[in-house]
Amino acid sequence: MRSELLIIIPAYNEEENIENVVNYIIQKYTQYDYIVVNDGSKDRTAEICKEKGYELLNLPVNLGLAGAFQAGLKYAYEKGYTYAIQFDADGQHRPEFIEPMLKRIKEGYDIVIGSRFVEERKKGSMRMIGSRMLTIAIKMTTGIRVADPTSGMRMFSKSMIEEFAQNMNYGPEPDTISYLLKNGTKISEVQVKMEERLYGESYLNLLSSARYMLNMLISILFVQNFRKRF
Repeated sequence: MRSELLIIIPAYNEEENIENVVNYIIQKYTQYDYIVVNDGSKDRTAEICKEKGYELLNLPVNLGLAGAFQAGLKYAYEKGYTYAIQFDADGQHRPEFIEPMLKRIKEGYDIVIGSRFVEERKKGSMRMIGSRMLTIAIKMTTGIRVADPTSGMRMFSKSMIEEFAQNMNYGPEPDTISYLLKNGTKISEVQVKMEERLYGESYLNLLSSARYMLNMLISILFVQNFRKRF
């Protein structure tokens, strides 16, 4: 019997993490369906998924996070899921927080963000400073405070699954959250805890993180004013 919720796991070169992430979901959270979206990995990510018999959407080339994310939502849309959640393949996201996020979205929200900062805010790192700046920018342009706009743990309602699946202009980024808020989308946050990556390295180093934050700030403050919704 199909679950009402699909866990979408975009994966690029996650051969060291993918077994732990998927096996834990299979063993402990059988009430949810999942799909690994292998984003043209150059390592053994796809081979491991095939060997283990995981549910797999195998992209032949690397599309980047936005492309893999949208492929997963297209799959969710075509299969008729009511809810879908973006879930990291590196072990940082914890599935025990899916249930409270699901409970929240059923209260009538379109998107629920798994936030590290609803109840507390860590200080000091470049990432946290950048996240705070994006929070201020979104507040300035929408009037709504989003405590953790960079969180990749996001749950989507059926209407949002359809909109993201059919609109190539939507990516899993803070500026999309800002844009949707301007257009009346109801977004909420649930406090979660996240783990540190166990193996491998994130594609975001100090320089790329700073560049990313700058691009998001420019987009939120200026570009979104000219964006069209289809």
